[in-house]
Amino acid sequence: MTTLSNRSGTRRATMHDVARLAGVSLKTVSRVVNAESGVRPATERRVRAAIDELGFRRNLGASHLRRGTSTGTIGVLLEDLANPFYATLTRAVEEVARRSGRHVLAGSSDEDPDRERELALDFCSRRVDGLVVVPTGGRHDYLIPEIDAGLPVVFVDRPADGVAADTVLLDNAGGAKAAVRHLAAHGHRRIAFLGDAPGIYTAAERLRGFRAGTDGDFVAMGPHDETTVERAIHDFLDRPRRATALVTGNNRITLLALRALAGRRTGRADRTGRGRPALVGFDDFELADLMTPPVTVVSHDIELLGRTAAELLSARIAGDDPPPRQVTVPARLIARGSGETRP
Repeated sequence: MTTLSNRSGTRRATMHDVARLAGVSLKTVSRVVNAESGVRPATERRVRAAIDELGFRRNLGASHLRRGTSTGTIGVLLEDLANPFYATLTRAVEEVARRSGRHVLAGSSDEDPDRERELALDFCSRRVDGLVVVPTGGRHDYLIPEIDAGLPVVFVDRPADGVAADTVLLDNAGGAKAAVRHLAAHGHRRIAFLGDAPGIYTAAERLRGFRAGTDGDFVAMGPHDETTVERAIHDFLDRPRRATALVTGNNRITLLALRALAGRRTGRADRTGRGRPALVGFDDFELADLMTPPVTVVSHDIELLGRTAAELLSARIAGDDPPPRQVTVPARLIARGSGETRP
């Protein structure tokens, strides 16, 4: 049965609802929404008026899936396509999609749940064969009707709230523990953490892993910009018992921290006359190995993250139907020099 959904995605209805409001048969509504002939113009206008009054849109994705046809496209919904992390992930998804003759449609949610829902439902209306979603905050049960209708969905980097589906995650807590262990092995006990907004799953998991390794009070959670990172760095380093090492929660924060540290430096010492703190950053980034000193990072195989998500999606599209699975991609610490200094 073709379904209709409203623009907010929070409620669903069948063609029966439209038929009742328009005072016509179910078959007539079906002919109108499927652009079939045989409907009088006045009747068609009445049906379309009922659809507009209800504020519903046709679920093209669901009806398309029932017909068993393919558009040869998948939708990829990310936080920010400009971020190198997500650019690499998208490229990996694209490589897998290409092998099965599919193209990728991508969009950025900008961490806005309303924008995410709008883009996801727009992808569905474009009849994509499946979705790869990096979920924002808020619930994701607006996708349940699409999934129930047969649309394969894989969540990546963060779990979704309110819906059971295949999920591919990074070992965020394990990576943070590895960073703390590495710094502790080089003599550091006063270790600071600069993290993203705690409401973001990855940020919360990295903070959890950090807390498992140290019980210090050197923590500043975001969201961060250049000013807040600089303020936190000064707070950590200007105390009488200053932090001797930093763990930064993602590549963007790492770069902001490096800029703040560079602003404090005079030769080999910062403005307090003491040496620069050790640093381990989450996520590798371009030229990290060419900086002075080269930046030690907790790295994840982003290509494996994207490839795994795309392969799970491809299997679902092909008819694979096991219970929802969760796959965790391990972390790896790359020691380059910035995290190996002694206090």
